[in-house]
This record gives sequence, structure tokens and C-alpha cells, in this order.
Amino acid sequence: MSQYLEIHPESPQARLISRVVDVLRQGGVVVYPTETTYAFGCRVGDKQALERIRQIRRLDDRHNFTLACSDLSDIATYAKVDNQNYRLLKTFTPGPYTFILPATRQVPRILQHPKRKTIGIRVPEHPVTRALLEALGEPLMTTTLLLPGDELPMNEPGLIRDALDNQVDAIIDAGSGGLEPSSVVDLAGESPEVVRVGAGDVSHFE
Repeated sequence: MSQYLEIHPESPQARLISRVVDVLRQGGVVVYPTETTYAFGCRVGDKQALERIRQIRRLDDRHNFTLACSDLSDIATYAKVDNQNYRLLKTFTPGPYTFILPATRQVPRILQHPKRKTIGIRVPEHPVTRALLEALGEPLMTTTLLLPGDELPMNEPGLIRDALDNQVDAIIDAGSGGLEPSSVVDLAGESPEVVRVGAGDVSHFE
């Protein structure tokens, strides 16, 4: 049975955040809120936890996971960022965007795009996510909470609990979530390319 933690969406309780961090450090899979949708998360490089998420979502090896980072200093560890892209990231993070960037050697191979050697990076704006990343002290491997056969992400914590109670280790209830995932912008080429139009305004990149 999963731990089910009701965490205030604007003033997250530190003791509850610590419990989620403990779950992650013990190799657990958690469900947590972002400003776009609820998402699955586990520690970077935890192959067993990653495989559990793949099984829940029935994902193949081609699915690209994202790194949820707390700030730009985290991004520099995992992605190569030139001056032009740094200015873009500084302007649009935190926010509802996932940016595809060239991966550094710090990124586990299982997370990289197999041919392009890129990684998706996200700096979420949700207070609970920010508190969780700060307490953990490292990024999360993450993917949207979209179950097989569903067209939209699950957004009601009670229903998430019903569906996943025995499949994940902790579920954060921070109220109803959104249904629209982040916008995805590829910054690995010569100019920005919008890969997915989502919650973030992409007109700046077109």
C-alpha cells in the first residue's frame, strides 16, 4: 500500500516532504504534482524504479524521461548550455516547459536519447515540487502520469490512489492537477524548435 500524503499546495509541510524524500532515497517511485500535471518520479540512475514506471505506463525503451531540476545550476550538471540557450532558460524557468538539450556525461545512458545524446530538462514552478527537489538535493527522473489507454493524465489524487495504490510507494495529494503537459522545446539544434505545444506559451520560440 502506498503512503498517501496530503501536502498543502502553497505551503508544503516540511515533515511530509521529508517522508517523500526518504521514500525516494530508498529506491521508491512517487506520484507528485507539477504546475502542469501529476507525474511519476524516482531518483536519477535508479534503474529498478525507472523500470517500474515503464511497466506501469507500458513504455518501451524509446520513451524519453525528463529530469526535473530545482534550478539552473542543476541544469548545467546534466546538460550542455551555451550563452544563447542560457538566456532562454533563465527567462522561461521555472515554468511549464521541457527543454531538450545536449546531455553531459553525468546523464545516465538510459535517460539519453539513444541517437542524439540529448536530455529533456524541466524546472517546475509548483511549490510542492520545488520543496521536494530542494529537500532531495538532486533532480528527479520524471514522466507524466498518463496510464495505458488514457488520452489525458490523471488529475484527481483520490482516483490516482485507487488506480496505483499497490504500484507506487508514495502519492502526494496537493489538490486537483492539470490536464495539459508541459510544452517541449528542442534547443539542441541551430535554432529552437517546438516539439510539443502544451501548457507553456510557445510563441516566443517560433
